Amino acid sequence: MRSPRLAALELRRFGRGKLPRAALVALLVLPLLYGALYLWSFWDPYGRLDRIPVALVNDDKGAAVEGKKLTAGSDITQGLRESDVFDWHEVSAADAEKGVENGTYYLSLTMPADFSERIASSSGDSPETGALQVRTNDANNYIVGQISRTVFSEVREAASTKASRSFLDRIFVSFSDIHGATVKAADGADQLEGGIGKAEKGSKDLADGLKDAKEGSGELATGLGKLNQAAGDLADGTGRVAEGTQTLADRVNGIDRKVGPFLADNETTIGHTAQLVADASGAIRNNLGDLARRAPGAARGAHAASDALDVVHRARCEDPVLPDPACSDLKKAKQSAADVALIADDLNTLIADQNGDLKKLDKHLATLQQQSQALADRAPSLSEDLDDAVSRINQLNDGAAKVAAGAKALHSGIGTARTGAVELDSGVSALKTGAYDLNGGIYKLVDGSGKLSDGLHDGAKQIPDYDKTARDQRTEVMADPVQLVSRDLHKAPNYGTGFAPYFIPLSLWVGAMVAYMLISPMNRRALAAGASAWRIALAGWLPVVAIGVLQTVALMSVLHWAVGLEMARAAGTVGFLFLVTACFAAIVQWLNARFGAAGRILVLALLMLQLTSAGGTYPVQTSPGFFNALHPFLPMSYVVEALRRLITGGGLVPVWHACVVLVAFTAGAVALTALSARRRQVWTLDRLHPELSL
Repeated sequence: MRSPRLAALELRRFGRGKLPRAALVALLVLPLLYGALYLWSFWDPYGRLDRIPVALVNDDKGAAVEGKKLTAGSDITQGLRESDVFDWHEVSAADAEKGVENGTYYLSLTMPADFSERIASSSGDSPETGALQVRTNDANNYIVGQISRTVFSEVREAASTKASRSFLDRIFVSFSDIHGATVKAADGADQLEGGIGKAEKGSKDLADGLKDAKEGSGELATGLGKLNQAAGDLADGTGRVAEGTQTLADRVNGIDRKVGPFLADNETTIGHTAQLVADASGAIRNNLGDLARRAPGAARGAHAASDALDVVHRARCEDPVLPDPACSDLKKAKQSAADVALIADDLNTLIADQNGDLKKLDKHLATLQQQSQALADRAPSLSEDLDDAVSRINQLNDGAAKVAAGAKALHSGIGTARTGAVELDSGVSALKTGAYDLNGGIYKLVDGSGKLSDGLHDGAKQIPDYDKTARDQRTEVMADPVQLVSRDLHKAPNYGTGFAPYFIPLSLWVGAMVAYMLISPMNRRALAAGASAWRIALAGWLPVVAIGVLQTVALMSVLHWAVGLEMARAAGTVGFLFLVTACFAAIVQWLNARFGAAGRILVLALLMLQLTSAGGTYPVQTSPGFFNALHPFLPMSYVVEALRRLITGGGLVPVWHACVVLVAFTAGAVALTALSARRRQVWTLDRLHPELSL
């Protein structure tokens, strides 16, 4: 009898009676219950976190930042209430602590009273870190505590980013303020440079004008010195003339009383005196003309110096924009020049007022000279002209006295003018030196102000000036400089889909394991009839494969249409699971055929080893070295990896690799079962009376 027929006979046994039929139905449904119910139970736990009660405590009192109210705690609370993470319950701190302890709440999140104040401190002198307080209780549920740590890390990062964004925005606003102030300072420096340039030009003009004024004041002082000397000579001469004429008058009057005798005795003296008067009159006439010629020129020079200093003073000191630091010295020089000009005017006025008298004086002196000369000439015959001479000498005496008084006043005025001219010359000299020093300093100031202006303009270009859009962009980048750009090539939509490659083969292995509890791994009739070992092995394997196919169809139908499992390659997944079923059936068959009752324990043990080394939950690299060593040698390792590519997508290389491995395991297991069948055709006492029967 052939193997397929033997397999059909084995399956036909389940149709004889209600209990075998129920056993067959249970056999078909068991993997479905094991796989579908398990996956359904935690199909999408992260999508239902909003059902987990969590205490939310907002004790934040807020803070004031630059006149604005900061309520970081309320902002976070509002954001959490609007999120789909956890079932938030706003309670007091005491209720939160009590609830986490007794299990009312799985955990709690607290914003302390100084939360906003600590965040606001980032812009102050003593920045502090704001702290969100999380309280968990692993006695309630360990996994919820792990999830909360991830969720609250994201909350903390979001709060930190927002606080950083506010702080950085103020920094960028400060940059803009500094830029604006620097631009204004640069513009002011430009104006300062222009004003100092004008001041430098003015100071140069002042120095040049003072140089000319110094030359004029020097000439004025020299001229007034000479004039003063001439006036002194004039005063001395006229004084001596006055004294001489007075003496002459006295003597003439005495002679007049004595007349003859006196004249006779003093003719020689009279002749000498007359000659002296004539000589003195000539000298006075020469000096008087020189005084009249020099006085107007001195007055004009004094006025020119005074006017030049006045113009400079107005240009440098009466400008409201940029006062000159030399204004005090300029004012003194201006006053001194005005005083000298006034004295020169007084002298010139005196000479002008006395111009007619000077002419008369000159005329009188000429007459006196002529008459004195005539008297000298006629002295030997004075007695004859005594009466006439007495009268004329008395007139001469009166005129000489007037000339002496005028010459004395003239000498006094010219002396005062000379003193002022000397002081003016000294002051103008000092002022000229100061003006040249001032011009040198202002020249350096012009150069420095130019460098200041250029530096401020360069600085203004280097200081950023951000508008609102640029500030927002840069604040966003600096507050969160590193972003995670995640691209999931083949994303599993939920938790259950991610774990389906692990639990589907688990359920199929359990299905094969239970199937061989009801179906004999080797057909007893075939063994008794002496059928070939291969036929016996296939006859025991094919019924379980057929049942496994039905189990696979039932399981995947429920997972897809009832639970919601979406597969990238549905047909490929089902076809691959048919191969998985065949492989698992072959392995379980061999263990039961070879080891008998102990084989069922080995099947269960092999299942445990595969579950722990297949990497179905955590990557196998995170497991101890023992499981890493087993991983490449167990079929479920390849089944899990291939199902991941078939369900979620990706390259098919692992799938083809798994197919080769499963075919090899299947062929090897069937061959080993055939070998065990050959051994079973020999009956022994152990087979007739087994030590353990399950």
